[in-house]
This record gives sequence, C-alpha cells and structure tokens, in this order.
Amino acid sequence: MSGIKVLDLTRIIAGPVCGRTLAAHGADVLLVTSAHLPSMLPLVIDTGRGKLSAEIDLRQPGGRETLANLAREADVFIQGYRPGAVAGHGFGAEELAQLRPGIVYASLSAYGHDGPWALRRGFDSLVQTASGFNVAEAEAFGSAEPKPLPAQVLDHASGYLLAFGVMAALQRRAEHGGSWHVRVSLAQTGHWLRGLGRIDGMRCRDPGFAEVRDRLHDTASDFGRLTAVRHAAEMSETPPHWLRASVPLGTHAPAWPT
Repeated sequence: MSGIKVLDLTRIIAGPVCGRTLAAHGADVLLVTSAHLPSMLPLVIDTGRGKLSAEIDLRQPGGRETLANLAREADVFIQGYRPGAVAGHGFGAEELAQLRPGIVYASLSAYGHDGPWALRRGFDSLVQTASGFNVAEAEAFGSAEPKPLPAQVLDHASGYLLAFGVMAALQRRAEHGGSWHVRVSLAQTGHWLRGLGRIDGMRCRDPGFAEVRDRLHDTASDFGRLTAVRHAAEMSETPPHWLRASVPLGTHAPAWPT
C-alpha cells in the first residue's frame, strides 16, 4: 500500500486497529484527533504504531478547512465516531466523494447503518452484552452472572475486517474506478463470530509472558522502549512492518509527508 494516503478519524480500539493495519502494509496513515477529546494512553501507544498524529478541532471553521484540504489528497477516509457526528461537520460519505472523487470512505459503527439501533453509540462491551455473548460465556463457565469475553474481540476483529474492506475497495477502484463506501459494525462482526460456532468444555488459562514471547516484538517509541504484539500477518515478499514509531497525540502538523 505504499503511496496510499489514509485519514484516520477513529479512537479507542476498532478503528485505530484498522489504521494500524493499513500502516503495517505501507500506507501513510495520518491520525486526526482533537485536544478536547479524552484518550486512553495504553491504547494510543499500541494502536499508534506506524501513524502520524495531528490535532484538528472540527468545531472551528479553520479546522474543517484544514481537514478538507487533507481529504482532497487522501485515498482513504476512516471514521468511527457516533453515527452522524462526522457527517454533521460536512464529512459524510457523499460529501467526501464530491470533494475527492475516488475516495474510499470507511465507516465503523456499533449496531450497523440500518435498523432501529442504527443511531445508537456503543463500545465492544455494550455490544457483547446486547448480542448475547455475556450470557453465552456465563453458560459456558457455569456462572449465574453474565461473563464478558476475555478480550475485546469485537473491536479487534472489526478493525481487521474494516482494513480488509478498505483494501478490497482500493482494488475495485483500481479495476473499475469510482468512489467506495465500506461499512463495518461491531454487532455484525459479533453475529459473524457467533455463527462460527462454539467449542464446549474448553478451559484456557491466561498464558505467561514467556509463553507468548515469540508473538511480541520490541521497538523504540516516543514513549520509550515498547514491547507489543507484532502484526499477525507473515508475508515473504512484502513483510508487514511499521516505519513510524508510536508518538503522543498531536505530535505532527496536519499535513501529508513530502
């Protein structure tokens, strides 16, 4: 994906995992956030690998113009805010396709783009509860109380699916032209995962650090030496890797690298 420019307007886990994945495959990913928004530092460090990081306040006219100028040169625009929030600032899928014909617009939501819950905001844990995962986990463990999954699996899986959808849309653009809209929701990901079935009777303990050492890698970062889970994909000809280290939010100017 060398030469592909990605605007990453996402936070927490799912959307940032998408941007981190695209960066691992060579894209220039510019994370855009704002100083007034809360953040979780461990997630910023983990999902910030490979990305530039800038701050733009869309509440200000100057901020909207800055983002519009970036979008005119972008190939991909990822947004994971509550439904309608980014579009309310003038950066919906239709507006971006007019501003930058050929854009791949990727939307992440909690409950999907259609249906009675389409406008609800939500996180992995809420969707786990609403979709029955917590009850299924309780049944599997013989617990009377709802039990969450041992990881934010809907977030991580949705991030990878969103990145895959972006790559597929870029291929379609190369073959057929046009602008494309990729949509992924945590609830749809959960529905797919549950459809894969369940193995009853499994008991998996948390592994020790030494047992997963071959799944980790050490890199320098602006936060110090970072030990983190390496990218899952292994490719002989184009091995995924991150050219840029994790940096604090707002480290870079809101501009594409030259």
